[in-house]
Amino acid sequence: MRYHNITKDDMLNGDGLRVVLWVSGCNHNCKECHNPITWDIRGGLPFDQAAKEELFEELEKPYISGVTLSGGDPLHPDNREDIGKLVDEICDKFPNKTIWLYTGYDWEDICQLPFIRKVDVVVDGEFIVAKKDNRLHWKGSSNQRVIDVQRTRMTGVVALHES
Repeated sequence: MRYHNITKDDMLNGDGLRVVLWVSGCNHNCKECHNPITWDIRGGLPFDQAAKEELFEELEKPYISGVTLSGGDPLHPDNREDIGKLVDEICDKFPNKTIWLYTGYDWEDICQLPFIRKVDVVVDGEFIVAKKDNRLHWKGSSNQRVIDVQRTRMTGVVALHES
């Protein structure tokens, strides 16, 4: 897996103060995407041990609520195995931190991924410029959903995260 940046002390990409991992690779090519530089799966830097240590060092801070996985698309087919391992490791090392994941895939297409049940919130769906609304919280277009994965698992019905 490759990545472009690790953003520290972020308040825009999920609940609370977060660290954001911006991974490389996206096949959606959404018109007016805010981060097209991350589309190339070969772009950015290798997500090596040093990058993981940088991410984990931020997660150790008591005031950090959790991690947000974005990009690109963390669920690009070439990223899924590494993202799954990373999610597992974050859950083991930081059980009190939340995991948010932004993806252009719809929930219905990814809900069976083995690691997805460990994610707290998934923001799903491609960004559609015709449905763009700057008043929306944590998403860019009205077709996207902010899904509370844990409530969805318990009820079997897609539960939207309440802000």
